[in-house]
Amino acid sequence: MHDKRDESLKVLIEEFLTARATRKPSPHTLAAYRRDLHAVAALVAEADATPLPLDELRITNLSPRVLRAAFARFAAPRAPASVHRAWSTWNSFFTFLVTDGVVAGNPMPAVDRPRAVLPEPKPLRGADTPEVLLASVARDDGRQRDPWPERDVAVLAVALCAGLRLSELLGLRVGSLGGRPGERRVEVAGKGGRPRVVPIEVDLDRVLMDYLDSRARRFGSRSVRTDSPLLVDRRGEPLRRGGLQYLVESCYRRAGIGDRVPKGARLHALRHTFATRLAEDGAGAAEIMRLLGHASLASSQTYIEVTAGQQREAIRASRTHRVLAALAPAEGDAARRG
Repeated sequence: MHDKRDESLKVLIEEFLTARATRKPSPHTLAAYRRDLHAVAALVAEADATPLPLDELRITNLSPRVLRAAFARFAAPRAPASVHRAWSTWNSFFTFLVTDGVVAGNPMPAVDRPRAVLPEPKPLRGADTPEVLLASVARDDGRQRDPWPERDVAVLAVALCAGLRLSELLGLRVGSLGGRPGERRVEVAGKGGRPRVVPIEVDLDRVLMDYLDSRARRFGSRSVRTDSPLLVDRRGEPLRRGGLQYLVESCYRRAGIGDRVPKGARLHALRHTFATRLAEDGAGAAEIMRLLGHASLASSQTYIEVTAGQQREAIRASRTHRVLAALAPAEGDAARRG
């Protein structure tokens, strides 16, 4: 019987990636898995006094001691989040190998990793910014060669009122919208293959129907079949990643709100705005978790913590509190009087 432990580590990595592909991760996620696995494997191959070519590296070369040393070198120039992601990838890889009977146990618990730091939410700044953005984009300002405000408003509204990720927006089909008017919902293929259903309220439903009507007028009724992509470009072709990002950027420019968009969170700022407003309006972490498709409650809790911090800052800035600050003696003054 062929012993898979004799296989090249590169071959086993490709088997793992093939198995992961059935979960339908994005191409970017699969590329990140491959990059993390190959980067640490290359450090293992280079570590010995007589370095091995990567093609000759075997799973039997990966002891806990060797992996600890490789991860220490991997971590030195990288941010904690990158190291944590690579550790998780290798942990999943070894779990796959254990399940497949290639190795007896997973050595990754013996390899330290930095604590995962949840990213801070980055919603649009300004209390009225979403409303300013939508109102501006809904107007035909005459500067566009081929304006399509119904489509532009629909893209922004779905992101702002359903909190979808970029990949989730691109994965929507016309048939993803289901239910009767007033009870509409959108079925989302979420991150990691986790499906979820997000309610669509009447106003958003109307925006989406106006968009689909305008699309049928532009390209014909066949363009809005249930298996057609929900979001298309001005030629009727499916929107791609770059096209969607450019569309949202151009909407920000037209609305003149570029200074209110956090750096590094262009389209994602719309999702964060959705979640932050949910928290401000009293939604709990469990509701936010379900609506955003988070894998853990901790990710959803960050929105509530940020909102609580913002509320405290707002209270601290109140004019009444400034009066109290002037009236109340400082701690040192009170101690001296005592």
